Amino acid sequence: MDFRRAAAISLIGLLLLVPAGCGGRSESDTLRIGVLPILDTLPMYVAEQEGAFERHGVGVEFIPAASAAERDQLVQTGNVDGIITDLVAMALYNRDAPRMIAVRYAMTPTPDFAQFRVMASRQSRVSRAEELAGVHIGISEGTVIEYVTDRMLEAEGLLPHQIETLAVPKIPDRMALLRSGELVAATLPEPLASLVLQEGARVVVDDRDHLSTSCSVYAFRQETVEDQPEAVRGFLTAVSEASQAINEDKTRWSELLAEKNLVPQPLIGSYELPDYPGDRPPTEAQFTDVVVWLQETGRLLEGPSYANAVDATFLP
Repeated sequence: MDFRRAAAISLIGLLLLVPAGCGGRSESDTLRIGVLPILDTLPMYVAEQEGAFERHGVGVEFIPAASAAERDQLVQTGNVDGIITDLVAMALYNRDAPRMIAVRYAMTPTPDFAQFRVMASRQSRVSRAEELAGVHIGISEGTVIEYVTDRMLEAEGLLPHQIETLAVPKIPDRMALLRSGELVAATLPEPLASLVLQEGARVVVDDRDHLSTSCSVYAFRQETVEDQPEAVRGFLTAVSEASQAINEDKTRWSELLAEKNLVPQPLIGSYELPDYPGDRPPTEAQFTDVVVWLQETGRLLEGPSYANAVDATFLP
């Protein structure tokens, strides 16, 4: 056997001993995460920037989505393993069979930080929830926006028949109509609600006073939690560390917020980041109420069970 042949055989032997993937990580340890340009995603970007995913042995590929509809299409076609979503979408994903599994809160309101707000235009005189009886409120139909609007106003004393909504699916259109006064009121997520507040709109009601009404969650496809459980655990551990880092020093992330378009440009440097939640799943009461609302509005006949839609066993 000549020298070149012996060297080639030795090289093949060495390659067979090296695990697939960069740094010894296999494809089974890589997760494709669909991401919207929303504040909820910041801990994932911090985990990436700070090397937390790598430390916990998981690769993450971010797949951008411009809208919730585009995100849902990525889920339906199997092009992502995980997403950030809400409980209304979760119930609809799982309407026929378990497809998406919520594993952890991504964002929740707190007594100091809202997640959703019903805003009144600066041209209107509306300042209290009861003044919205019979008034058209801009929403996106069949979504968490409509759900939180109904539940917050009901909690403030309005009867269901007094809550009038107008479908304005695209948030930029909803904001434009609110700014012009063509909409008296609209429901918006943070930080966009803070942007129109800065421009003169008023907060009528928000979820700081109705904490169980809203949340977003990390969710993974059923196949992913079954086939890649350690990757999911590593991902959640990294997100937990990143969330804690944000909460401990909220001033470090302005460049990242701007780079990822998570906060409107006029708010960069002045917007106070919320407190990101710890390692907790959404509650059964929250999920059950979402299912009840979907049934009340005729969007579900039989809702999925909490046990089939939420799994907290992957939390660190």
